[in-house]
Amino acid sequence: MEHKGKNAALSIVLWLLIVAYAVTTVVADAFPHVFTWSLILPLTIIIPLCFGVIHGAIRYRVAGIAVFLVLCLGISNIMENVGVMTGFPFGPYYYTDALGPKLFLVPLLIGPAYFGMGYVSWVLGNVLLGTDRRHDVLATVAVPVVAAFIMVGWDVCLDPGSSTIAQIWIWEKGGGYFGVPPVNYLGWYLTVYLFMQSFALYLRLRPEPAAPALPDSHWYQACAVFAVMALDFPATYFGGENRPITDATGKIWQTGDIYESGAIVSLYTMLFVSVASVAVLLLRRAPRTANSD
Repeated sequence: MEHKGKNAALSIVLWLLIVAYAVTTVVADAFPHVFTWSLILPLTIIIPLCFGVIHGAIRYRVAGIAVFLVLCLGISNIMENVGVMTGFPFGPYYYTDALGPKLFLVPLLIGPAYFGMGYVSWVLGNVLLGTDRRHDVLATVAVPVVAAFIMVGWDVCLDPGSSTIAQIWIWEKGGGYFGVPPVNYLGWYLTVYLFMQSFALYLRLRPEPAAPALPDSHWYQACAVFAVMALDFPATYFGGENRPITDATGKIWQTGDIYESGAIVSLYTMLFVSVASVAVLLLRRAPRTANSD
């Protein structure tokens, strides 16, 4: 009873984090002249980080989610620093000082951003494939492959606005996708796949601890977070202004076009994944509900 009560309290905290995340992303970006706090950007990274740690600790225990966190932060930072120094695997780029202090050449906030989105993508990959309790070879490979696609879908929507408009990082040679080179997404996929595959191998090789029976709300929470992440792009389009912006190569883009493209892509990639995940969860319950009648 005590364990169930603790999980119920944590579930309330998770729902509150989702609401807070919706306010700091969707609402704040829809009304940028109202929400002008300097903490908005860090909060959009810290809140998913907190969500992932708590949500992951319920499913994988503290030790398990700590492994996911260490693998994610370690591998992403190595890959990003190598990328800045050599151009592999993302293409030639560098980070500005917009995100504050750096670990070597990469802002400290980049790793937590990888984790927050990476963890939710991992959960949804398991939901879509029905592999949460499976650690056979096929599941061990399939989940990272699918979950990495889910996460890179987020960066497809995010990168042009964050680089070309916000100039948090700069693509030195530009690219045809609103100043972003296509190789960036190959590099993203490789990076995400590496830390997710590492975690999948960890789960396969370790003894599976006795895990509590998780309510449906546990999985719907991950769907809700990803839906908020998706809806942030239409909100940004709604609240953004249209003006010319010049990338590092001197090419001029229209911010309105970037915002609009991000909104369209997010609705039919990210929001699709969230809706599909909810549908899968509902359909899995339908036979049991029908039989009980």
